[in-house]
Amino acid sequence: MLKKSLFLLGLTLVLNACSQPTRDTVANIKDVTVVPDSITDSTVPLPNEELEQINWDSTKLTYSWLQDFEIENTLVNRIAVPNECRRIEVDRGSYQDWLRHLPLKSGRSSVLLYNGELKWNQDVHQAVIDMDVDPRDLQQCADAVMRMKAEYHYQKKEFDQIHFNYTSGDNVPFSKWIQGKRPVVSGRDVVWNSCSSCDESYNSFRKYLLKIFNYAGTASMERELKPKSWKDIKAGDVIIKGGSPGHAVMVLDVAVNQDTGDKLFLISQSYMPAQQSHILKNPQNSTLSPWYSVEEIGSGNVVTPEWTFDNSSLMEFGY
Repeated sequence: MLKKSLFLLGLTLVLNACSQPTRDTVANIKDVTVVPDSITDSTVPLPNEELEQINWDSTKLTYSWLQDFEIENTLVNRIAVPNECRRIEVDRGSYQDWLRHLPLKSGRSSVLLYNGELKWNQDVHQAVIDMDVDPRDLQQCADAVMRMKAEYHYQKKEFDQIHFNYTSGDNVPFSKWIQGKRPVVSGRDVVWNSCSSCDESYNSFRKYLLKIFNYAGTASMERELKPKSWKDIKAGDVIIKGGSPGHAVMVLDVAVNQDTGDKLFLISQSYMPAQQSHILKNPQNSTLSPWYSVEEIGSGNVVTPEWTFDNSSLMEFGY
């Protein structure tokens, strides 16, 4: 039995996100703590536009990992659209709307790794998302995508919408977790044991996510996603290459050129080792950066600062 369990864990590590190194086992997961923001924000200003006037209500602007944030530092108020462009309309309170208002670290903060150290390459990002990272090498590329989607559904109490597959193919829903069940790897299968601390509290939700991060990654997530056309791109979509090595970035916002109809989009990533999620620059077009152009991609590749994706890499969750 032990050999079978080690086999499943080994398979997960080989196929997991961002060609990552060995991860902690589930047994070593401890309570979530927040990496301190020990790096002083840069004073380099980012483009600003007139602050969007929005109502402060719990449905629209709840980011459960933060106690408070400044409206001036939300994505929509920090990342201006290029000339002749406008942001596409989205439903109020939708996932796309929620992503558009993500809080950012002030200025052009440095990207920190899970252990508080500086990421070696500080030239790839436009801004850093104000979201903590657990002090384990877990929240890498696909994990950051899954956490973002899970956090949105959690704050809306849509617990049945929070579910991801392990690399083995086993589905692990949060709705079962809050019933007092904990997934445990047993041989090549996943069984559910009783758990007195598995509930719908935020701390418990974060422990659930650590389970997911341990046993899911780009390979499993790519199998869950559905391919889509670039002309239909929207916030929440994922640009992904599953496997080892593999990588995934997330679409955060979409705008349209009112003259040409070309769609523009912003993307964010975490990477290896686990690090703060950050909005990427466009290395192919410094004038347009940090926006990317669907028209410029055409039938070619999607070139990001640290990964190149092929043209068939745009996908979406089916729920």
